[in-house]
Amino acid sequence: MTELSHITLTAPDPVDMALVVGATDEILHELEQAFAARITVRGNTVALEGDEIEVQQLVALFTDLFKLVQEGETPDVPYVQRAVELLRRAEFSPTALREDVLLSYRGRAIRPKTAGQKHYVDAIRDHTVTFAIGPAGTGKTYLAMAMAVAALKRKEVGRIILSRPIVEAGENLGFLPGTLFEKVDPYIRPLYDALYSMFDQERANALIENGTIEIAPLAFMRGRTLNDAFIILDEAQNTTPEQMKMALTRLGFGSKIVVTGDISQIDLPRGTSGLVQVRSILEGIDDIAFCDLNGKDVVRHSLVATIVAAYERAAGKAK
Repeated sequence: MTELSHITLTAPDPVDMALVVGATDEILHELEQAFAARITVRGNTVALEGDEIEVQQLVALFTDLFKLVQEGETPDVPYVQRAVELLRRAEFSPTALREDVLLSYRGRAIRPKTAGQKHYVDAIRDHTVTFAIGPAGTGKTYLAMAMAVAALKRKEVGRIILSRPIVEAGENLGFLPGTLFEKVDPYIRPLYDALYSMFDQERANALIENGTIEIAPLAFMRGRTLNDAFIILDEAQNTTPEQMKMALTRLGFGSKIVVTGDISQIDLPRGTSGLVQVRSILEGIDDIAFCDLNGKDVVRHSLVATIVAAYERAAGKAK
């Protein structure tokens, strides 16, 4: 018979236990469903009884929740679900993710929130070229942007280059009204949106005007060598193999490049996606990393993760 483990935790005095257990005890109920161990909350104490491994995991979870509330944040059910997943995979503790702050802006910390996202940001730190492949909402572009802005602020790079392919090049683009910039602006606007969420707009615009931050279509990269730069190639599933090779060979001294894309959202009218092909060519080469993100790494509305999972199941059945 397995011997039960008994541990009682006491929350620090400033901690509001109502925040720890959640509105209408929703966090407590979530933990009770996730673990077989018995959880008893009375006042500012939490008594845990059950399998030793489960009790230790719950100790880590409640300790993290206490720290979160102490720091003025409010935990919620999605946060706890991600924390449980981390502990189950035995890769990172919730505290390790919470303390990995990539960038702070107006009192808001940007950090990885899942094991997949943590692997991703660590890969960017440790490699010159990083590929992030996964569905919408997994933080591919947003986390890369945070890493780029942080590197610029620490003066690790002298500039940021943000680029996207424009699939509607040629005749369709030509029929759009306005100057060339006005025609391509809608396609690169999401990069501006991400940037403005990390910089004051006035400061960001000043950096764009002086060339410290450059946002441009991929076609504008041809013939250049980009030194001392943090380069992000977004929506790379819409590159051709030739465009992918061209983008990767722009890499200069003192630079990093992060390539992001979702191979389930290819809009190329014909031919092979450069992002699909590149793995078979470059995987295994030193200083190049491939990171696969999935539905478990979606940190948008919980329904987005459900939709992504449904499409992943459908794709699996179609194979």
